Amino acid sequence: MLRHLSRGRSGQQTKSNRQLRITGDLQQMLDRIMEESGNSPDIVIRQLKLGGPVPAPVKAAIVYLNALSDQQAINNFVIKPLMEMDPEKVNVYPPDRLIQYILEDALSLGETKVVQEWNDIMLAALSGDTVLLVDGSDQAIISGTAGGEWRAVNEPTSQLVVRGPKDSFVESIATNISLIRRRIKSPDLWLESMKIGSVTHTHVAMMYMKNSADPNLVAEVRRRLQQIQIDGILESAYIEEFIQDKTITPFPTVFNTERPDVAAGNLLEGRVVIIVDGTPYTLILPTVFAQFMQSPEDYAQRFDISILMRVIRYICFVILLLGPAVYIALTTFHYEMIPTLLLVSLVAQREGVPFPAFVEAIFMEVVFEILREAGVRMPRAIGQTVSIVGALILGQAVVEAGIITPIMVIVVALTGIASFALPSYNLSIAGRLFRFYFLVLAGLFGFYGITLGLIMLIAHMNSIRSFGVPYLSPFSPFVPQAQKDAILRLPIWMQGWKPLMSSSQQDVKKTGEIKPMSSGDSSGSSNTGQESQGDSPLNRSHSQKEKDENHPQQDGGRAQQDEGNLQHNGHKTESRKQEDQYEN
Repeated sequence: MLRHLSRGRSGQQTKSNRQLRITGDLQQMLDRIMEESGNSPDIVIRQLKLGGPVPAPVKAAIVYLNALSDQQAINNFVIKPLMEMDPEKVNVYPPDRLIQYILEDALSLGETKVVQEWNDIMLAALSGDTVLLVDGSDQAIISGTAGGEWRAVNEPTSQLVVRGPKDSFVESIATNISLIRRRIKSPDLWLESMKIGSVTHTHVAMMYMKNSADPNLVAEVRRRLQQIQIDGILESAYIEEFIQDKTITPFPTVFNTERPDVAAGNLLEGRVVIIVDGTPYTLILPTVFAQFMQSPEDYAQRFDISILMRVIRYICFVILLLGPAVYIALTTFHYEMIPTLLLVSLVAQREGVPFPAFVEAIFMEVVFEILREAGVRMPRAIGQTVSIVGALILGQAVVEAGIITPIMVIVVALTGIASFALPSYNLSIAGRLFRFYFLVLAGLFGFYGITLGLIMLIAHMNSIRSFGVPYLSPFSPFVPQAQKDAILRLPIWMQGWKPLMSSSQQDVKKTGEIKPMSSGDSSGSSNTGQESQGDSPLNRSHSQKEKDENHPQQDGGRAQQDEGNLQHNGHKTESRKQEDQYEN
């Protein structure tokens, strides 16, 4: 209740500040700045006298935050040009005209603007910019001198790869935007910026490809961001909870990454990227389940190796969900399914163990989660050592004490290793939660409970939407062309079509289907295979016909390529019909 009242008071205070304008009395404005900031010692006020002594110098002052401003830029591009202005022109101009003269002829900074609202002055000063106030003028100049200390661009900590880019996002939104623009040098990459949080005024940027992203998706993301009402945004997870479609689900419906190459790749596929100032993790939406099974390294390795790794990840997810549950169901209800020799070994191990398999599994899973959490929270130098040594010592101790069977330790360890094989940490957490759900069902009903749980799990996942996109797409609804980059990862030259991840289910062209040139092809007969959205096979055939008149020796090769393009376009038309039927 107190938080809501505080939020209301802060909102009213912000609203009242926005209604106040600059008075023009320099000393009064400086006193108010210090009063509203609590006489903070890191706010620097530098008073100046502009012009000559005749008739009288013009009083001015610059205000900036010492910790967040670039001192060198302020000295060289703000203070120095002000001190070197022509005294005759300063004394001639009235205060309002003097502001325009300083803006146009004196300051040598690229980012400058004139404001009249008091709230704009305070927000600029507290953001690291420099505010120039002139006595007698109801306007102020804000110069972009934000600086301060930021963490350097380093290697990612959570999404590591063997081959691929080694840079990652940092806490500076300007640096993060530059890392994306360095990879996509296209005017189609659009950027929208806004401030969220009535107290923190956090900078939030939304990036998308104009010709690839669905306009309805962009408008919906913009609407949800603008409707956020909160005091402060300290991490991108705050925004994720506000904009996601379904909050009551363990599965993540918004993808997050700290890798610029992942963000750039999703932008090219028609998704929207949200960058929040103060956190290295950006949000990507919409998202589907298959996206959490993909690693950035899949596109840096050969396609056959990538397919193997993806299949292993899906197997690990199944082990994470059903590993302990299957063991409990076999040893509790379905002895007849276990081979005789293995059954004899299991029965021999269970002699002297006082607890049933269900209690064993719950105990070991809870202990494993405690060790995992302790290893994460402890200092990095000893965290990994403590978790490994603790697991070995504890596992050996419980087996020798006759509390847990050795096979249960193996099952729990295999389940834990499988959880680490998933590329997404959020999906791993969801699998760990559902693992206890399947443990209870297996302990009560055996394989019948596991089957019932799988049906309920698939039904739940099929009901999830991420900005209107089915969570299990492209498996449900099944999109044949999208299977080229789902569980499988076919060569890049075969991935000529990708479904646009939006509620309208339009098509997005990444690249044309460019087949590798054989040894018999001439260098002049290579075709990029790229086509625009409105380019039809008939127009392409007409242009090829004109070219074939000049190069008749290449008619056979181009005819086969036109036939392949027509067949590829037919597949796209059939896929669009299937998606329109699903949408209706």
